Amino acid sequence: MVLWGPVLGALLVAVVGYLCLRGLLRQRRPQEPPLDKGSVPWLGHAMAFRKNMLEFLKHMRAKHGDVFTVQLGGQYFTFLMDPLSFGPILRDVKRKLDFVEYAEKLVLKVFGYQSGPGDHRMIHSASTKHLMGDGLEDLNKTMRDCLSLVILGPTGQRPDARRWQEDGLFHFCYNALFQAGYLSLFGYTKDPEQDLLQAEELFVQFRKFDRLFPRFVYSLLGPREWLEVGRLQRLFHQTLSVKHSLQKDGISSWITYMLQFLREQGVAPAMQDKFNFMMLWASQGNTGPTSFWALLFLLKHPAAMQALREEAAQVLGEARLEAGRSFDLEVGALQHTPVLDSVMEETLRLRAAPTLLRVVNGDHTLQMASGEEYQLRGGDIVALFPYLSVHMDPDIHPQPTAFKYDRFLNPDGSRKVDFYKAGKKIHHYTMPWGSGVSMCPGRFLALSEMKLFVLLMITHFDLELVDPDTPVPPVDPQRWGFGTTQPSHDVRFRYRLQSPDGFSRIPLAPEICRKGNCAQEALFGEEGPPRPVAPPAQQLVPSSGTAAPSCESPLPPT
Repeated sequence: MVLWGPVLGALLVAVVGYLCLRGLLRQRRPQEPPLDKGSVPWLGHAMAFRKNMLEFLKHMRAKHGDVFTVQLGGQYFTFLMDPLSFGPILRDVKRKLDFVEYAEKLVLKVFGYQSGPGDHRMIHSASTKHLMGDGLEDLNKTMRDCLSLVILGPTGQRPDARRWQEDGLFHFCYNALFQAGYLSLFGYTKDPEQDLLQAEELFVQFRKFDRLFPRFVYSLLGPREWLEVGRLQRLFHQTLSVKHSLQKDGISSWITYMLQFLREQGVAPAMQDKFNFMMLWASQGNTGPTSFWALLFLLKHPAAMQALREEAAQVLGEARLEAGRSFDLEVGALQHTPVLDSVMEETLRLRAAPTLLRVVNGDHTLQMASGEEYQLRGGDIVALFPYLSVHMDPDIHPQPTAFKYDRFLNPDGSRKVDFYKAGKKIHHYTMPWGSGVSMCPGRFLALSEMKLFVLLMITHFDLELVDPDTPVPPVDPQRWGFGTTQPSHDVRFRYRLQSPDGFSRIPLAPEICRKGNCAQEALFGEEGPPRPVAPPAQQLVPSSGTAAPSCESPLPPT
C-alpha cells in the first residue's frame, strides 16, 4: 500500500506529459487551415474561449481569416467563418462529418441519458408527426390554456389582475413559458392549484441548473457545485419519472410517442426518466429568454409595438377578456402574422447564438466558395458560429446591431427571404435553429409558443418599463454558443390586465371589424386574412449596451 502513492503520481505525470506532448508535437500540414495552439500546453486557448467566446473568435478571425484551427482543452476545432462556404458542411453528402457522436456524449454528461442507435431519427419522426399540422394546432390550444392557468390563475383571473403589478421581465417571461410548457408537454392532475405550485417550484430548480449549465458543460464547477448538479439531476429524474407520469392526464402526444418508442426498444424506466429531463431542457431552455428579448425590444421601440398591435387588431379583432374567463385567442391566427414573424426572426437574429459542431470522420477536404481547398484531420471538430459570421455580417444585414422589426418584411408585407453577400444570394441568412442534420426538430412548437405568448401579452395587457430610459442589458458573457442568450441582469416592468370596457389601446380597422365577428372574418374569409400595412421601415437601434455584444450563451454547441 505504501507504494501506491508514488505509482499513482508517476502515472498522473505520464498521462499529463502525454497530453501535453501530443499538443506540442502537432504541426500544420500542407493545405491545412492556420493552426493556433495557444501558449498553454493541452489547454491551448480554452480559458480565453470560455471567458468570452465572441471576442475570442473575433480576434482569431482578424488574425487568421475565415478558416482557422485552435486548440481547446486538448481538442482541435476548425472554425469556418465564411457563410458562402457553409453548404458542403451542412449537406455533407460524403457523410464525413458526424453530428450525432458529439451530441450523444453531451446528453450523457449533462442529462445522464445514454442515447440509442435510433434516437435521433425517432425524435425527428415524432416532431414531424406531432409538432406540425393538426398536432401542432392541438398543442397550441393546450399551451394557450396553460398560459391562462399560469398568468390568470385557476379561477380565470387573479383578484389583482387589473391592478398594476411589477416584476422582472426576464423572470416573468421565463417563468410563465416554462410552467405552461411543462404542463402542456408533461401533463397535469385534476388539481390545478397543486399543478401550479409544483410547476413553480420546478422552475426554481430549473433555474438553478440553468445558471450552472455553461460551466457544467465546460467542466469548470467547484466541488460544491458538482454536488448541486448531481442533486438537481436526481430531482428532475424523479419528478419527470414515467412512474409519476402515470398519475397525470394530458401528456402530449409528442412525449407519449417518444416514450412508447423507448419502451419498445427495451429502454429501462430509469433511462426513460433521464430522456424526459433532456426533452424538458430542449423544449423549455430557450423560449422564455427569447420572449424576454422580443418583448423588451417592442417596449423599447414604440413603432414596432404599434405595427404589431395593428396587425393583431386586424387578425384578431378586439381581444376582450370577460371576468372569470381564460384566454380564447384563435390559435389559427398564428399562421397569419407576418409582422410578428418578422419581429421574432429579428429577435432571434440578434440574440440566438448556437454553435454547430461536426466531428470529422477520417481526413476530409473542405471546399471553399472561393475555390480554395483545406484539409481537415480525422478526429478534429468543425465548428460554425452563425451569430458572428451570418447574423452580424453587415453585408448580409446592414447595420446588424440595430433592431429593425420589419427587416424580414418586403414592402408589400410578405416575408422577405432574399439576402445577399458579396452580390451572391445567400441561403442561410439566419441560423437560430441550427441547420442540416442538427436543425432543431421542435422549432415549429417553440416558435408558435413564443408567438402565442407575445400576442397574448400585447393584446390583453398594458405593459410598460418601470424606467422607460433603462438601456437594453448586455448579454451574459457565459452564454455565447449555447442557444438563445440571456441578459446580464433583469429589467423591471409593469403589467396589468386590460379592462373589458377599455381594451382599445389597439386601434381597430373599421373596414374589417365593422360586423363584430372580425376574428372569424379575418381568419376564414374567402380572400384570407387581410395583409397588415406596416409603418415605413425604421432603423431602431438598441442602446449602447447591445450595440456591440461581447460575451457567451444556452444549449451547447449543437
